[in-house]
Amino acid sequence: MEASAGLAMQSRAAVGVGAGPGVGRRGRAVIRVGKRPTAASLRVGGPAGPAAAKPLAPLYCLKASRGHDSLHNSVDEALLLKRKSEEVLFYLNGRCIYLVGMMGSGKSTVAKILAEVLGYSFFDSDKLVEQAVGMPSVAQIFKEHSEAFFRDNESSVLRDLSSMRRLVVATGGGAVVRPVNWKYMKKGLSVWLDVPLDALARRIAQVGTASRPLLDQPSSDPYTAAFSKLSMLAEQRGDAYANADARVSLEEIADKQGHDDVSKLTPTDIAIEALLKIENFVTEHSTSSGPVGDLIVDSQNRRTKAL
Repeated sequence: MEASAGLAMQSRAAVGVGAGPGVGRRGRAVIRVGKRPTAASLRVGGPAGPAAAKPLAPLYCLKASRGHDSLHNSVDEALLLKRKSEEVLFYLNGRCIYLVGMMGSGKSTVAKILAEVLGYSFFDSDKLVEQAVGMPSVAQIFKEHSEAFFRDNESSVLRDLSSMRRLVVATGGGAVVRPVNWKYMKKGLSVWLDVPLDALARRIAQVGTASRPLLDQPSSDPYTAAFSKLSMLAEQRGDAYANADARVSLEEIADKQGHDDVSKLTPTDIAIEALLKIENFVTEHSTSSGPVGDLIVDSQNRRTKAL
């Protein structure tokens, strides 16, 4: 019998949403709602689930061996990130953010930064599927069951996450292929991290493909093999990724900063651009009809009354 990937919510009286998925009865992933965790305590997974992820990264990262200028630039980045998050937070009004993109595009890293600065909770949909079916990795799920089995559970996880608020969710690379998943993600805001394929192939070739079942094939040239497979996946999924509400192009960020290689960008650079794109999207739709426009108009009206 297939394990259910449903997520059970346990409400508490405390204000805010805390991220602490554990494993409940019958293999169900449990998301607990309670006091929002601090940067030092937020984990993916619970005591009974798979190995916990590392704590949230700081809002900025010091660049080694670059002296005072590096420290100054890093602090400036952190301040810009915080200021932009405060502006965007007003318009979000609790709506969830879903990061989509190819495997290795940095969705989890950027999602953690956004969750930290927005006061949201972070979830990795792949980790929740692993917990729900009681297996330690996506690769093992593919091997012992099938990709279709994984996708069914992934859709169940996204369905249940879509009923919650104040989350930043890092989705799996293939989550975009099922139209029903877009139905769930459109209840929030979706952001596509668009990374050049050559950069993805270099990154994946360096760290290995054991955890990425769609890429894990023996090869004497890991970069070429990864690039070839990524190109095929990009061809299949390109239109699906374009359904996202906002697109964050790492090539465009690098160009604005005068870099010739996207690997020189920091996760904070990408997170700032994501907030800018989210802000552009919500403000452009502020006068439109529909859920997004109605949400923003309602927020603006309440803010005016408060003043």
